[in-house]
Amino acid sequence: MTTTAAPTTPPPGTAESGAGIPAAAGILDEEMLARFDRRAPSYDRENRFFTEDFDELRACGYLDLALPAEFGGPGRTLAEIGQAQRRLAYHAPATAIAVNMHFYWTGLAADLLRAGDRSCAWILERAAAGDVFAAGHGEAGNDVPILASTTTAERVDGGWEFTGHKIFGSLSPVWDWFGIHGTDLSDPANPRIVHGFIPRSSRGYRIEPTWDVLGMRATESNDTLLDHAFVADEHVPLVCPAGFAGAGPFQVGIFAWALLGFANVYAGIAQRAFDLTVAKVHQRTSIALTRSMAYHPEVQHEVAEMRMDLETVDALLAKVTGDWSTGVDHGADWPLKIIAAKHVAVTRSWRVVDTALDLTGGAGVFRRNRMEQLFRDARMGRFHPANSALTHELVAKFSLGINPDEQPRWG
Repeated sequence: MTTTAAPTTPPPGTAESGAGIPAAAGILDEEMLARFDRRAPSYDRENRFFTEDFDELRACGYLDLALPAEFGGPGRTLAEIGQAQRRLAYHAPATAIAVNMHFYWTGLAADLLRAGDRSCAWILERAAAGDVFAAGHGEAGNDVPILASTTTAERVDGGWEFTGHKIFGSLSPVWDWFGIHGTDLSDPANPRIVHGFIPRSSRGYRIEPTWDVLGMRATESNDTLLDHAFVADEHVPLVCPAGFAGAGPFQVGIFAWALLGFANVYAGIAQRAFDLTVAKVHQRTSIALTRSMAYHPEVQHEVAEMRMDLETVDALLAKVTGDWSTGVDHGADWPLKIIAAKHVAVTRSWRVVDTALDLTGGAGVFRRNRMEQLFRDARMGRFHPANSALTHELVAKFSLGINPDEQPRWG
């Protein structure tokens, strides 16, 4: 049996190349990604919005990826944009997670249009004109976003007025339209959810600079306070019953583009952490070993676990986003598949990054080390909806045939 010396340079698929992620050829330029990579640590350290990255992505047409050809875009699918987002996240996680909020809406609008629903075609028109869309569904105490809301929506002449407190409003410095939802309680026995978009020029809202957090710091996801913020009828695509009773293509489409987009971002972070680990363990030594830590049996065991987690995430996301993009009919199982895929991808990705910090050594705790930033960014994935408790509840109820709107009864 012959042996080979340990590599002195990182193997294919390491942090320099990101080769563990499909290239999504023609979408992201390698030199651009290198610039994003260099800027990411300073954005994080300074808790500063990713202005330069955003300007470059906007200028190169990245924000238009989901736009159909009739609106001047390439009509990229959820699966294709997911791969692009994963590659972007490999280099600049916060940039990718924030941009996902725009795809959240343009992707949904494009899918609805392909299905013959033009209720959100105006979003595509405005995006084609250069407008940026952000999501305002986060609310304290509400772990069922989109389907329920602590914000109130009151009917007025020509539209609706929204009053409430939105959190995690990514793209706060640059959005032109803020997609929100609120509860119409004009008939308390039959609450309805009103989905609408506030233009930047509107009155009745205030952005509070609250974003100073654990990770994903460059997103600048500030709070937004609504005080009778007016939304015109033409910018209200849907009014529907609250809860899963009112769920349809609009809500499920948001689930798909938001949650599977999040999942791909955290998968990109995990791939980066894995590649850094593979390179590092070939360099780490121990006084008890004659060769690098790459030859330690337990290190090999942990690396194998990391790689199997990555393979699981990659296969699952490819399957679910591929099915969505090609129109596979999973019927009522679609919410389950989307929520489960997001949960598995994010939790497995977190496990990869957590293990990476163990294997790469104590240097990873220093702020100057990229692993420290990846660790904090990866942990943020578990805050994204749906949280673990809701995920397990919904997956179980869907599997058991229980109405997800049914309240638990104890005793």
